[in-house]
Amino acid sequence: MRTLIAAIDQGTTSTRCIIYADDFSKIASAQREHGQSLPGPGLVEHDALEILANTEVVIREALAAADVQGGELAAVGITNQRETFLLWDRATGEPCAPAIVWQDARSRELCVELEADPRSAELAARTGLPISTYFSGPKLAWLLRERPDLRAAAERGELCFGTMESWLIWNLSGGPAGGVHVTDATNACRTFLVDIERGAWDDELLDWMDIPASILPRIVVNAQTGGWALTKSDGPFGAAIPLCAAIGDQQAALVGQRCFEVGDAKNTYGTGCFLLWNTGKNLVRSHAGLLSTVAYQFPGEAPCFALEGSVAVAGSLIQWLRDQLRMIDSASEIEALARSVPDHGDVHVVPAFGGLFAPHWRPDARGVICGLTHHSNRAHIARAALESTAFQVREVIDAMREDTGVQLSSLRVDGGMAANDLLLQFQSDLLGVPVERGPDLESTALGAATMAALAEGLCPDRESLRAARRTERSFAPACSRADAELRMRGWHKAVARSLDWVDPVD
Repeated sequence: MRTLIAAIDQGTTSTRCIIYADDFSKIASAQREHGQSLPGPGLVEHDALEILANTEVVIREALAAADVQGGELAAVGITNQRETFLLWDRATGEPCAPAIVWQDARSRELCVELEADPRSAELAARTGLPISTYFSGPKLAWLLRERPDLRAAAERGELCFGTMESWLIWNLSGGPAGGVHVTDATNACRTFLVDIERGAWDDELLDWMDIPASILPRIVVNAQTGGWALTKSDGPFGAAIPLCAAIGDQQAALVGQRCFEVGDAKNTYGTGCFLLWNTGKNLVRSHAGLLSTVAYQFPGEAPCFALEGSVAVAGSLIQWLRDQLRMIDSASEIEALARSVPDHGDVHVVPAFGGLFAPHWRPDARGVICGLTHHSNRAHIARAALESTAFQVREVIDAMREDTGVQLSSLRVDGGMAANDLLLQFQSDLLGVPVERGPDLESTALGAATMAALAEGLCPDRESLRAARRTERSFAPACSRADAELRMRGWHKAVARSLDWVDPVD
């Protein structure tokens, strides 16, 4: 009989379920996109019930495609878009409002208010994060301030708060009929409500943002033998299976890339772009605009930490060219269009649609296309759009080098955009180090499956997994350092033109 693992990957644009064998070969998968609601400038929302329904559908489809028989499925792991959150009613399971997405900037005025507080630097330091609209804590504070009815219900203990893995675990384990309300260490540390050194909700931070502790889930490790709960037998799995792993998507990609040693780094080119550098048991405090984050935590162990550089817009810029500007019919066309010109023709695209994330943290920035001449055409814009992702990653790598004093020797990459050879070659040119693409670009799902397998003892230990990793293709630098620095100077000029677009909040 086969031993199988299910990984649920709940992302920003879609939800997938992948069934793996215990050697991590893929048996089957299913995927469904969900709607992106953009009710106003800087506002991004999801329908949590649609995401839950899609999750149940893809689970059933993947199980059917794999022809899973009774007793074969041994474990379930979940990975998710991290800072997206919602509030729901404990008694009914109904969401109280749309899920507010990590890209959403509605809490900008509240963040300015928090920054003006004399305690801001001290309290933000506890989280390892800057005060930013990126994180769910300020957005939750905004929601409770805007909706007195929700505040009253929260204070009565009637509501649950959670990021998307918390929402799915609660529903898959019973929902209103006994669902388990937990969140894992990697998602919890990205709420701006957790003392990262203690790994616990911080009462002073909660008081600072006026958030009732009663709505918060219990914080758990990322992999737990036997799980924190079993899937309900009448749910999409059709049996009681251990929900034994949960991990935020970028930390899951770190695990999927087998980055278990200090100094290992990976970059995921997805909706956004996220580079994590494993710092081991050492919690490195960034002075260069990066985030200190939990990489993963196992039972009985201290957490492993990472430095992270978060870029808000990467693959979503290509979607924007497709959906908003109608420049291309499908995202897969972008590389051929970009290759039709020898270079970007001095055109730069800075995709600061809701501000700039790491290392700038400038909510006042907005997107710009600059350097246009009569010579410029849509191919130059397409190439500049691709290259903007590589420029942003180079800025993050520079910040990591400043924080750690360590020179990167290579970069492992994954995510949908990592299939683009032109992008990865340009990335290697800018960094001056090899960029290594693995055989599986879906490292987030692989990481969730790996954590579930480690929890249940279904795979070798972390050291053996790292030793067995493979590279499908390595991209070596093909330009001089002087040329790379000249290209960066052009990018820095473009970034400067994106700043100070939004007037300061009084």
